[in-house]
Amino acid sequence: MVSDEIYIAQERAITGTLIWYYFTCKREVWLMSREITPDEDFSLLEMGRAVHEMFYQRMKKEVSLEGIKLDILMRENNVVCEVKTSSRFLRAAKFQLLYYLYRLEEMGLKMQGEIRIPKERKRIVVFLDKENKNALMDALNEIKKIINAEKPPEPIRIPYCRKCAYKDFCWV
Repeated sequence: MVSDEIYIAQERAITGTLIWYYFTCKREVWLMSREITPDEDFSLLEMGRAVHEMFYQRMKKEVSLEGIKLDILMRENNVVCEVKTSSRFLRAAKFQLLYYLYRLEEMGLKMQGEIRIPKERKRIVVFLDKENKNALMDALNEIKKIINAEKPPEPIRIPYCRKCAYKDFCWV
């Protein structure tokens, strides 16, 4: 079992959301780690919530544990699902799900992951194999460095910036 130091750096917990942001924008990791939240009324955030509720309302099996919030947990199949609005940030979604699988494995639950993208009718299976686990550990160590830094990383303009709920923190 890995010590809690991977999950908490200076009292700032590493969550699945931080994992997702790490693969999208490292500056967002720093902002989120300090509970600087994006515009909650931002249209894309609202759309994501709506897709999740609309497509999976009858399967409502959301589970919250320390640092992880599972969209769908199907114990009978040993499957954890992460629901996304599009496959645009598939790598980020994969690592977010790998983090959940890793944490569940530490709790004694060996699960398979599945990314579901209802608008695209896609299901992508994810396994926590040795290669994925090593890449996840590297990401966790980098996230610790980012959230322990005194200042956020400098903003880097990426295509995602145009539709980012944090854009006012970078490009005002």
